[in-house]
Amino acid sequence: MLPLAITMGCPAGIGPEIILKFFSRLPDQSCLPIVVVGDRNVLEFYAEKLDIDCCISPWLAGEPVESGKGRIPIYESSRLSKDAIQPGNPTKQTAVAMAHAITFAVQGIEDSLFSSLCTCPISKEALQESGYHYPGHTEMLAALTSSSNQVMMMAGTSLRVTLATIHCGISQVPALLSKESLIQLFRTTHKSLQIDFNIAAPKLAVAALNPHAGEGGMFGSEEEEIIIPAMKESRTEGIDLHGPFPPDTLFFKAAQGTFDAVVCMYHDQGLIPFKLLHFKDGINVTLGLPIVRTSVDHGTAYDIAGKGLADPTSLAAAVEMAHLISTNRSRHPAADKKGH
Repeated sequence: MLPLAITMGCPAGIGPEIILKFFSRLPDQSCLPIVVVGDRNVLEFYAEKLDIDCCISPWLAGEPVESGKGRIPIYESSRLSKDAIQPGNPTKQTAVAMAHAITFAVQGIEDSLFSSLCTCPISKEALQESGYHYPGHTEMLAALTSSSNQVMMMAGTSLRVTLATIHCGISQVPALLSKESLIQLFRTTHKSLQIDFNIAAPKLAVAALNPHAGEGGMFGSEEEEIIIPAMKESRTEGIDLHGPFPPDTLFFKAAQGTFDAVVCMYHDQGLIPFKLLHFKDGINVTLGLPIVRTSVDHGTAYDIAGKGLADPTSLAAAVEMAHLISTNRSRHPAADKKGH
């Protein structure tokens, strides 16, 4: 079994801390091989600072993986001096190390060193400082894997949401919506639920953009001109779509299990209800990539970095989800085993 890769995230954030806590809570013998991609000095710095007992050892490609309680194999992508690590204060040095962990991990999957990728949080500002000029993690991974139809899904035990637009201003959203892009989003969400989540006949709800779903055009025309036509065409492909529904009532029904996922028109429309329900255990899944990628659903939390306050619950859930999706893809006849 190939190991799962966890990238360390920003060295000045809480990523290293949640990794250390995650491994410290593993069983003595973990049945899932896991390797951290990042910087050994960063992990040792936080282990010493936070008094977390662990054994961090370099891992070389192809070696057996011995991960378990307190044992952390690390595939080194950088080596910062410990003086360069300042909790809560990212620098260009830490930004470059953060970005290198991502590029090393993606290359590792392409070279069949790793089965899948679970990412710890990065800073979008630090990403720009690193020289990788992407709006965020999702867009960087899409570029590294030459993907054009990536979709951001937030997944929890009671709610899943996908997003038509991600990192953009609210004023830009209407212009970014199109019939064609929504049809592709519906396809990707539907197929992922079938393959990655093993749901044979997914039922999708669509959130309207405007209050009261536009109220017949009184509050906006996007529903009538873009969203509904895209839904009608997608239904001819066998995609079970419902709506568009006013968002103020939709998420209550979705959280009760009426739908398998909700397609949302913009970032906060989906993430506000999602994080209300899944602030600690939510997972970010990138659909449409030729690799499996999950992530914690929180940020770098620079305000608490290095203070011992970070919670590894989301990381544990993201690791479990990455393993589940990898397993489901390997068994599904419609998956290409490195994606779908």
